[in-house]
Amino acid sequence: MATPRFNSKSPTIKRILREAAELSNSPSPDYTASPLESDLFEWHFTLCGPPNSSFADGIYHGRIVLPPTYPLRPPSFRFTTPSGRFEANREICLSISGHHEETWQPAWGVRTALVALRSFMETDARGQLGGLDTSDAVRRKLATESKGWKCAVCAKTNGEIIAECEERCKELDAENSEKRQEVEVPAELKMGFRDEMEKAKTNDGEESAEDGESAQLAEGFVQTVPEREILPPTTTSARTPPVRPAQGVPPPTRTVPLPNPVGRAPLAQMPTQIDPNEGVPAWVDYAIASLTVVLIAMILKIFMGY
Repeated sequence: MATPRFNSKSPTIKRILREAAELSNSPSPDYTASPLESDLFEWHFTLCGPPNSSFADGIYHGRIVLPPTYPLRPPSFRFTTPSGRFEANREICLSISGHHEETWQPAWGVRTALVALRSFMETDARGQLGGLDTSDAVRRKLATESKGWKCAVCAKTNGEIIAECEERCKELDAENSEKRQEVEVPAELKMGFRDEMEKAKTNDGEESAEDGESAQLAEGFVQTVPEREILPPTTTSARTPPVRPAQGVPPPTRTVPLPNPVGRAPLAQMPTQIDPNEGVPAWVDYAIASLTVVLIAMILKIFMGY
């Protein structure tokens, strides 16, 4: 089989080769990972379950796929060994995966991701993509069976892979007197995953509120304004008796204001009476008066002549 050729000058290839060498030279008895010989962007990992948990006796295998722009963008993860916590052969959603690029930092690497994966196995799977919520009994049963699980690509069982890591660690510990320091989960990762879980709880609360609103809609009523305080009814003795009008006097009428039509002046500004002579010229009045005087004089002359 021909050895694949890679661009050794690529920053991404340099970063991947450096991380692979670091994991090989400084192994951990709890986890291991290495890229495939045919594809540097696909890694296979094996890790032990977190201690003091239902996964403590388990050994789990999985795949890591690095993006072409790694480490600027986060990798994706999937477990191939059934665990009862993550769905097998399905990409999982975590704060270190490609589903949350906003929480990823290029300074992190495959080792940091493996340590974070172990810690995430003990968290709640509610509302998580690729997560499973099973009982502790099921998880313990799968943990016991996981040691004999065998990867077709690696051609080794999970137990054999971890056993080789333990042997390698013992050899290095015998050569080096310095105590090996384990990598801790960065605080940013813990905060990112905690925020994600809090968001899931908030979404559950919103769904409950939406369910309540749907029930009100089904009943035909949804309250959209705050309830007002209802004052207690007053007693009959405390009420003021109505005023009766005096005999012979008609009761006062109540003036009801009418709406003001658009484009018209208010009623208060309109004249109350209309002058019939408004708009008649003055000479017309004089002519009418003169004719009236002439007619009266003629009538008097006729009567006086008789």
